[in-house]
Amino acid sequence: MSGHAERAHALLSASSAHRWLACTPSARLEEQFPDTTSEAAEEGTLAHKLAELKLRHHFFTTDFGRTKFTRATNKLKKQPLWKDEMDGYTEEYLDYVRSAALAYPSEPHLDIERRWELAAYVPEGFGTADSTLIGGGRLHVIDFKYGKGVPVSAEKNPQLMLYALGAYETYKILYPVDSVRLSIVQPRLSDGTSDWALTLDELLEFGTYAKERAALAIKGEGEFVPSAETCRFCRAKAHCRARADWNVRLAFQVGKKPPLISNAEMGEYLRQGEDVAKWLSDLKDLALSECLAGREVPGWKAVAGRSQRAFTDMDAAFETLKKGGIAEEILWERKPLTLAQVEKAVGKKPFAEIVGPMVVKQPGKPVLVPESDKREAITGKASAEEAFFGIIKNNDINSDVNRSVDKEDKKCLEKRQT
Repeated sequence: MSGHAERAHALLSASSAHRWLACTPSARLEEQFPDTTSEAAEEGTLAHKLAELKLRHHFFTTDFGRTKFTRATNKLKKQPLWKDEMDGYTEEYLDYVRSAALAYPSEPHLDIERRWELAAYVPEGFGTADSTLIGGGRLHVIDFKYGKGVPVSAEKNPQLMLYALGAYETYKILYPVDSVRLSIVQPRLSDGTSDWALTLDELLEFGTYAKERAALAIKGEGEFVPSAETCRFCRAKAHCRARADWNVRLAFQVGKKPPLISNAEMGEYLRQGEDVAKWLSDLKDLALSECLAGREVPGWKAVAGRSQRAFTDMDAAFETLKKGGIAEEILWERKPLTLAQVEKAVGKKPFAEIVGPMVVKQPGKPVLVPESDKREAITGKASAEEAFFGIIKNNDINSDVNRSVDKEDKKCLEKRQT
């Protein structure tokens, strides 16, 4: 098995390409801060390890048979962050890779958790792709995302394009490539599969661009380009002066303007201020850590938050309450699980087989998103179909009214309508 921990060690890693391609000096700036992790990230690493085991067992059964697979899986299940739901989600990823391999006219070559060297484009760069299929003139890079917070798109995804460049440079003599496909499988989201196709020429054009940007990034040169997307996972985001200046810029806009803002100004303010709330939150977290470390932040201090009451032993407390004459029904609340919780407990496939026909997807509450979002816009204008059925409905209503009023009332009604 490959080392999943090595993924984050390259200065210009493929996984952080969306950042250093846009904001070239950020890579060197980040070096001053420790590379931290989170429980969610550790959970994702565990799920990736399970996914790798499943792919190896399915595609390379001779070398990685049932006994090895079971032993390795049981070892993962002993990890503190293990959850049974990982089995179902990784099964979806396996199904996708299996279907992608079957779509080739003949059996493709498959690399699982392969580290691709990117030195031809990115100095000291490398990246580890989850699955790479190649053969018959087709190169297909598939990435497994276990996160459920933010949907990730395969379209123009720099991480996957760099993986594809690494695979192409490695195999171009053995496997000629005409077309490239990038895919992201994010099974914890209901619509978490994303695909994007491009030509080899388009991939190589991106490689030229990445090479130019990487040359600046490795030297810490170029312009800082803060944005909500670029700064989201940057280790220097709370300290970065460029981000601070960018977020306070709106507060210093001056000049005589009309008393009411226009829709155009509204859109511009929303765009410019997108990261302000997040930046202030990051700044407060940094200031708190500084105060707790004994360093002064003028005008601020760390204090104990609101205290919470808790039983020293809930079971013993409940028993004491029952002995004191309190009915047990008062102490417990029975309520059904949500649909998502039931699906998680039962498993996606059994859930779909048993009660799938009983599930309806209701339209979500309208939300405001950037224009680049892929979802169809709600314009407030009735479609032709809606207008047609609206006319029929109105005609039906008018018929009912006409039948229920006398001739005199009908004349009054017609007069009002004209």
